[in-house]
Amino acid sequence: MTLFEELKWRGLIKDISSPELEKKLNEGGMTFYIGTDPTADSLHVGHLSSFLISKRLKDAGHNPILLVGGATGMIGDPRPTAERTMISKEEVNNNFLALKKQAEEIFGFEVVNNYDWIKEINIIDFLRDYGKFFNVNYMLDKDIIRRRLDSGITYAEFSYMILQALDFKHLHETKGVTLQCAGSDQWGNITSGIDLVRKTTGDEVYAFTMPLVTDSQGKKFGKSEGNALWLNKEKTSSYKLYQFFINVEDSMVIDYLKIYTFLSKEEIEEYEKKNNEHPELREAHKALAREIITFLHGKEEYEKAVKLTENLFNNQFKNLSKSDIIELFGDQEIKQVQSNINIVDFITEMGVVKSKREAREFIGNGAITINGDKIDNIEQVVDDNMFIDNEYIVVRKGKKNYFIGKNTNIQ
Repeated sequence: MTLFEELKWRGLIKDISSPELEKKLNEGGMTFYIGTDPTADSLHVGHLSSFLISKRLKDAGHNPILLVGGATGMIGDPRPTAERTMISKEEVNNNFLALKKQAEEIFGFEVVNNYDWIKEINIIDFLRDYGKFFNVNYMLDKDIIRRRLDSGITYAEFSYMILQALDFKHLHETKGVTLQCAGSDQWGNITSGIDLVRKTTGDEVYAFTMPLVTDSQGKKFGKSEGNALWLNKEKTSSYKLYQFFINVEDSMVIDYLKIYTFLSKEEIEEYEKKNNEHPELREAHKALAREIITFLHGKEEYEKAVKLTENLFNNQFKNLSKSDIIELFGDQEIKQVQSNINIVDFITEMGVVKSKREAREFIGNGAITINGDKIDNIEQVVDDNMFIDNEYIVVRKGKKNYFIGKNTNIQ
């Protein structure tokens, strides 16, 4: 397959600005850019598909540049529903520095900041050199703008299109950029940039968009219970990434393998066959988790995520560290508990059971475990040695109810 054919097969191309682009992509040698605004101090899984496309282009002989919008991030691109909350200049700059470091470490891209050139433009020059090339009727016809007209849109948001177009022109003139790649929701802004370059320089530049990655219900992919899945492992652990990808919908996992991994067509088709014949084995899901986590954080982090998953499945925690316990159960309440007390009192005070009578019943029925060991003696004393690293203890009631305690005797 040619590069263009592979991108189409993987479902990574939605719109292209010119039929000539197919040939140019296949030939290599284009300098292109993708952009993101520094609205947070880490990229998330929603960004990952476009960044991986950029790596595919780089591997095919193209030259990538990542634009992190220190200027546009202070404005915020128009959303379909309401205006974004503005963030301070200091936060924007801190986020830029974090994203620059992250992108360079993970992807090895050159990173630029549009604040460096936009800050030099005064309002008169902005209107004379750029604003005069934008017809208001043309801008109003763009999809995102049109959808906001009934509820209202501020001039700041309305001007975002010009700023993004200005970026394309600047990078074309200073770095030889001839291609922009972005999500399909950016098509209006991208074509505005193409028009601005053509009107001001006479040059032809190109663009293509990628479909937004969604689940089977059309919701943006990469959110877990409404929270972003960050590429920074300090914000989203490899274990949490593993849990997310291992549980994606069976009907979507092959699409995600095409989008998020560098597995070959033959390898993915083999996983598709396995997924159809034995979906309960989740081999495609495991491959998805393995490829993404290994790419982002390395083999060791992937193996750690698998190990923690197996520990949880087998209810075995004694060989884990306190950091492992926090990684597994950090999202749930960790209760302050005392050691050196009777097991009946311990699980009652911890809230595992409602009463001492109930505690005795659960222990008698073998339904209470501590760190994976079944408790069957109501005279058992929970001492410091039963705590992981003398600090954390994992109590399970029944098969799925976990309670985490932290030893108050440890300072």
